[in-house]
Amino acid sequence: MNEDEVPPPRFLMDGGGAWPPPAGVAVREMSFSIGDLPDVRDFAALQARRAGMPEEEIGDYLVAVNEVATNAVTHGAAKARLRVWCEGRDLVIDIHDDGHWIPAFQPGMVAPHDYSTSGMGLWVARRLAKDVVLITGQTGTTLMMRFEV
Repeated sequence: MNEDEVPPPRFLMDGGGAWPPPAGVAVREMSFSIGDLPDVRDFAALQARRAGMPEEEIGDYLVAVNEVATNAVTHGAAKARLRVWCEGRDLVIDIHDDGHWIPAFQPGMVAPHDYSTSGMGLWVARRLAKDVVLITGQTGTTLMMRFEV
């Protein structure tokens, strides 16, 4: 844990491959670009409701999904993919783009400055999700988040 009692994201450099859902689990997915972000939020909300997420928690969940999806298509690649599945009592969100980056420090650990207009996506996701894993490498970047339902 850290000073704000929020676990740090796990950062892995292993080629950027997709996070594997458990065998036999139903996975729903959509591809998107920047113009599709409203559809991403609608899709993610529908999946949360289907999984049984309490209505009062869906707003924070959508903020995290929107931040990560926006990062994928503004900093990663023009197209990205969102996958959603349930694993036990968790709703798992997996967002992948073809971008590759090597951060100079552990991402998502520094709060944005007052009046920031960017640079808050991973920090927000870390504060709202139960778990965050960032995987990057030559085949792209995948960010996986878990939310309790």
